[in-house]
Amino acid sequence: MIGMENKRIVVITSDVPFVEGGHLTIARSTVQALNDCGYQADLVLTPQNRFGRQIRAYLANRFCDIEEDGLGRKIHQVVTFRFPSYAVHHPQHVCWLNHRMREYYDLWNHLASQLGAKGKIKEGLRKRIIRTIDTYLLKHNVTKLYAQSETIQARLKRWGNILSEVLYPPPPQKNYHTESYENFIFTVSRLQWLKRVDLLVEAFMHVKNRDLKAVIIGDGPEKKTLIEKIKDCGLEGRVQLIDKSDEISVLSHYARCRAVFFAPIREDYGFVTGEAFASKKAVITTEDSGGPVELLKLSRGGYILPPDPEKIAEKFDTIAEDENLAVKLGHLGFDFISKITWEDTVKKLIIV
Repeated sequence: MIGMENKRIVVITSDVPFVEGGHLTIARSTVQALNDCGYQADLVLTPQNRFGRQIRAYLANRFCDIEEDGLGRKIHQVVTFRFPSYAVHHPQHVCWLNHRMREYYDLWNHLASQLGAKGKIKEGLRKRIIRTIDTYLLKHNVTKLYAQSETIQARLKRWGNILSEVLYPPPPQKNYHTESYENFIFTVSRLQWLKRVDLLVEAFMHVKNRDLKAVIIGDGPEKKTLIEKIKDCGLEGRVQLIDKSDEISVLSHYARCRAVFFAPIREDYGFVTGEAFASKKAVITTEDSGGPVELLKLSRGGYILPPDPEKIAEKFDTIAEDENLAVKLGHLGFDFISKITWEDTVKKLIIV
């Protein structure tokens, strides 16, 4: 029997330069949790490659030698997260799936709508190849497969008939705290169309409570468009966009806001929800937001609404006018997320 202190575990996720995705945050948190529990854990980043060159990345991951460390010591287990990192071969392989390449799965219709006839043929062929590879790897290359949400689990079942067990990630290990319930709605996100931060801006066009503000922290390709939308809607004095911020500032906004808005399109998991709950703050999301909806249904720590700016604005007004309601919902979220611990998660991720 190998003791915890001698068991070397490598956490692996694929990565592209200069992009900080949520999977990286969860991967780093998993390494920390494993080390906190007495294992020897380290993080390895493998290539994802840009669009159109993913098959090369699958091959690079497949031929990555991960059974020994640089000193020739045995690596006893790997934990992988997303495409194509689960192509890595190891006899003790747990995949805690964040997502496959969504453009070839649930986002295929969106991708196809932007392609010409030749592009559809080319990408359609790549889609079939990638789906075949994914199905083989997730059925035959992993020892245990976890999905980070029911949303991911359902996609695995729909595309590939791949069975998995849901294991929700706890919030990353940070100094979450609660200071107050000031009259502003907060969101933190990468600014891209999938995150749908513009829906927050559109909702504020219908908010009646003129004292209620919004604070957005994030950067990304939609930044310029979002700034223009705020200006065009005449909301410069009510909606603030902060594109550069450190962890202390983000946690401070969580700690002081009235509630958190997080309504991406069919999000895989979305740890923003868990971070809000850990800060005792309610979350407002939409019916088509995937992972956040699951956590809201389980916790009752906020509102699940249609992706309609007017409906969202109504709840913004409701929660702005009733601080006690915000406190109550925030505590429901906190009670729920407190039961999802890293210690219990590590126990499931370890192959005995």
